[in-house]
Amino acid sequence: MREVFATAAAWLEEDRDFSLATLVALREAATAPVGTTIAVDTHGRIVGNIGAGCHETEIVEASLRTAADRQTRRLDINLTTENEIVGGAGCGAIMRVVAWRPERSFLDEARAIAAGARDARASFTYEDVDGSLVAFEHEYPAKERLILIGATALASELASIGRRLDFNVTVVDPRPAFATNERVPEAHAIVRKWPGDYLSAELSKHTSIVMLSHDPKFDLPALRCALRSDAPYIGLLGSRRSQAARRAALREDGFAEDALARIHGPAGLDIGGTTLAETALSILSEIIASRHERGGTPLRTTSRAIHRQG
Repeated sequence: MREVFATAAAWLEEDRDFSLATLVALREAATAPVGTTIAVDTHGRIVGNIGAGCHETEIVEASLRTAADRQTRRLDINLTTENEIVGGAGCGAIMRVVAWRPERSFLDEARAIAAGARDARASFTYEDVDGSLVAFEHEYPAKERLILIGATALASELASIGRRLDFNVTVVDPRPAFATNERVPEAHAIVRKWPGDYLSAELSKHTSIVMLSHDPKFDLPALRCALRSDAPYIGLLGSRRSQAARRAALREDGFAEDALARIHGPAGLDIGGTTLAETALSILSEIIASRHERGGTPLRTTSRAIHRQG
């Protein structure tokens, strides 16, 4: 979605003739959520995908017509049946897609959706089957933040995969030799500060945090800040011995057991992997599972491999 709306913003700046097609309603299963949008210009350039399978061509054709004549179009698409000619969509969804032409006034919101720094909205009206006008408005939330404590090799993997998952990734490490763009090229920001000095004003219910350093000078100040915040996910790398030591230190600081239970340690779901990329995937999987209140088997083996690799 970020790329689609970045393209829309650029095309609005160019006064290019184009339209957006947005999934406005959905019944049953589908490969994309409500709000999914594609951009199509009159030259036939397509950015994005609705997930309508063999019906995607219908959406593009409607969008081309809307780009040319500015008329809003509604498409009701049934993906529950098989078609002998075009093949089977068969995913069980019924979706409504609307092709619409954004005005120049939408430029700021398109930029905001693309950047993900704040919540932003898209809104338009379309004609329903009975001829009445329907007002559609959809909020595209700001990117969730992921703060990584320690500019390690694993931080680089987490930043890379985190970008793909639409996280805004910040790496915190006071060591100038480690906290560099070369070590963590995919991070959105690198902060050369001690965790305790940086985190107090940075954590919220939209910010997950993972301690990667294996160093109590980094881990404990970060954990104290995290446990006093509304952070939805607090991850901690390290062996069982170091996990126990961190918790013991936090108990001495006065943190109760229900607070310590918020710490996911060792961080990550047990997917059986041992490489850095697999460990990063397991941690991000646990973050996403926590976001959706899903369960999962906590990591029990990968952290030892990471400890060996440093």
